[in-house]
Amino acid sequence: MNIVNEISVSFPSKSCNESLARSIVAAFVMNLDPTVNELSDIKTAVSEAVTNCIVHGYRKSGGTIYIKGRITDNNRLTIRIRDKGCGIDDVEKAMEPLFTTAPEEERAGLGFAVMQSFCDKVRVKSEPGKGTTVTLEKTFGAENDR
Repeated sequence: MNIVNEISVSFPSKSCNESLARSIVAAFVMNLDPTVNELSDIKTAVSEAVTNCIVHGYRKSGGTIYIKGRITDNNRLTIRIRDKGCGIDDVEKAMEPLFTTAPEEERAGLGFAVMQSFCDKVRVKSEPGKGTTVTLEKTFGAENDR
């Protein structure tokens, strides 16, 4: 498995940058000739991960969101979205549908479930007080093999 392309970008954890993250990742995967569904899936998953950084990772304090992407020669996309925010005490609990740490903001608690439904694999690493990294993996072209 050889690396075909890589990207690294960072930006302030502001709500207006959620659409920037979606656009950057969408442009990055265009060389894979994604279907409309594949493109929509990865954009939605990235949007959820970035929103989690803004709303839950940094809460109201603000910070920087880091995205690293890699495409390998088997049309495999790996996207890592990281914050250096408050971290997650119990990742397993946080990944349960309907769990939220921001009920006052009327959050549905479906972010991780959405990411999992649109990606082949979702991994979450977090350390309280140090931040969270969400890794999204998706193989493009697999939709045509079904």
